[in-house]
Amino acid sequence: MNREIYDWGKTLLDYAIPAGVLLITIGIGLGLRYFLFRFLRAHAARTATKIDDILITSLRVPIIFWFIILGLDLASKTVPFSDAILKAIDKAMLVLWITSLTMATASFAINVIKEYAHRFATRLAATGVIQTTVGISIYVLGALFILDLLGVSITPIITALGIGGLAVALALQDTLSNLIAGFHITMSGTVRVGDYIKLDSGAEGYVQDVGWRSTTIRQLSNNLVIVPNLKLSQSIITNYHLPIPQLSVLIPFSVSYDTDVDFVEKVVVEEAKAAAEVIPGLLTDPEPFVRFIPGFGESALQFTLICQVREFVDQYAVQHEIRKRILKRFRKEGIRIPFPTQLIYLSDARPPVGD
Repeated sequence: MNREIYDWGKTLLDYAIPAGVLLITIGIGLGLRYFLFRFLRAHAARTATKIDDILITSLRVPIIFWFIILGLDLASKTVPFSDAILKAIDKAMLVLWITSLTMATASFAINVIKEYAHRFATRLAATGVIQTTVGISIYVLGALFILDLLGVSITPIITALGIGGLAVALALQDTLSNLIAGFHITMSGTVRVGDYIKLDSGAEGYVQDVGWRSTTIRQLSNNLVIVPNLKLSQSIITNYHLPIPQLSVLIPFSVSYDTDVDFVEKVVVEEAKAAAEVIPGLLTDPEPFVRFIPGFGESALQFTLICQVREFVDQYAVQHEIRKRILKRFRKEGIRIPFPTQLIYLSDARPPVGD
């Protein structure tokens, strides 16, 4: 009986020691994590860069797994395993370390790209195809490290992937064509995330993302147009953000023939300059100006007001507000906007009557 109690107690002790080591390691790790992140958040609040904030976000979850892995590793050392089993456990723990570190690194890199994409002149990093490529590259490197750790020769795998890649390329011609077209669009910089574009098919809107297969365009009505990358690369595209987003807006108007053209020009320019001070998107530099174009119409003198707006979408509100201002000022100054008229002259002469 005493022998059974002794064996039972020894069994409990065999389980209690590893479990205690695991729990103590995790507990100490959570405590260190609390103070570490408290310090990092305080430091991040004092800096202008977003790198430290992204680092905190990327490490918040993985660091818990690292302490769990460390606890499992230390707990395994307290169990009388054979050397072969201990080596296998060490290798498994190292694989878990590399896997979690790879995931954290990929998350950090992608978040950095998203945060700082606006600093790239061509906005390359903002596209989904670039983010996906970076993430996949990091995961592939992590997988290669793990395979090398496990003693697996990488050369036959690369050879097999090369041979298999030919078969895959033939089976996925359309997908690969769109992928390559996506890289071409991204690297050329002719279409960037955030640009307002119009296709020869009539579709237009803001480029929301250039993915590995298709490009997403958000229309002004907030509907999405999904265009395959290959079709986009073959389209005639008008990019209203290149070379600069600033855009000229032409606002035509007409007045009666008995109006002083110099006075009309002065009045309209005054209203346009005053509007530039209060209408969002209407620029004061260069200043608005009026041209006597198209000129002499059938029933009115035709002018064009030219002004500059910040970007494509601003022109609608600007035209709306300026037209209201011009109409009010014309009514105040007595400037008449004539209706289209046509004069018909009738003759009393009768055609000759034949014999």
